[in-house]
Amino acid sequence: MISSVRGTVLAASGTSIVVEVGGIGLAVQVTPQHALSVRPGHETTIHTALIVREDDLSLFGFATRDELDVFDLLRGVSGVGPKSALGVLATLSPDEVARAVAAEDDAPFRKVSGIGPKTAKLIAVSLQGKLSAASGAPASPARGGGSITGDVIAALVGLGWNERLASQAVDEVFAEAGDAERAAVPALLRLALARLGPGVRS
Repeated sequence: MISSVRGTVLAASGTSIVVEVGGIGLAVQVTPQHALSVRPGHETTIHTALIVREDDLSLFGFATRDELDVFDLLRGVSGVGPKSALGVLATLSPDEVARAVAAEDDAPFRKVSGIGPKTAKLIAVSLQGKLSAASGAPASPARGGGSITGDVIAALVGLGWNERLASQAVDEVFAEAGDAERAAVPALLRLALARLGPGVRS
C-alpha cells in the first residue's frame, strides 16, 4: 500500500498531479482544488490511497490525512466508488461531510455529480458514528449496546453472518425503511435478513 508520496511536482492540471519520486513520475488523481494548490517545480507531500483493480492501478491523493480517512470511509458505502468518493471531497470538506452525517442530511451529497438520491441517503446513514463533526476525523462507532442498528447487527452476527456483511445490509435497509421499521429491532432484522438472503455468511 502506498500511503503517501513526497517529491517534486512535474505537472498539475484538472484533477491530476504528477509527482516525481526517485526518478519516477507518479500520476495521482486529486480534487480540482488540490491540483490548483500545487506548483510545478515545487516539492509536495500527498496522502494517498492505492486502488487496485484487475486492469488498473490508480493513486488517489489528498492534502490532509482527514481527507484520506473520509475518502476511505466513503468507499465503504455501498454504491460509492473511488471516483465518487473523490467527487464528494471535491464538493465538501471533511467537516462538512461530518456535519451532514451528524444531522442525517443527505442534501449536500445529492449535489455531488454521480451521487443519486439513494446513494446520498446511504452515505448519511452508513457513516453515522464514524465521523467527528469537530474535526472530520473518524470517531468511535456509535453502534453498540442500546442502538437499534447495533442490536440488529449483533443479532445477525449471532445467527452466523459476517459482521461486515451484516453491517452493510443493516445500513442499506435502514436507509430505505420507514420510521416505524427503524424504531423496531424485529422489523429491521426481518428487512436485513431479506436483504442478505440465503447467501454466504462469512
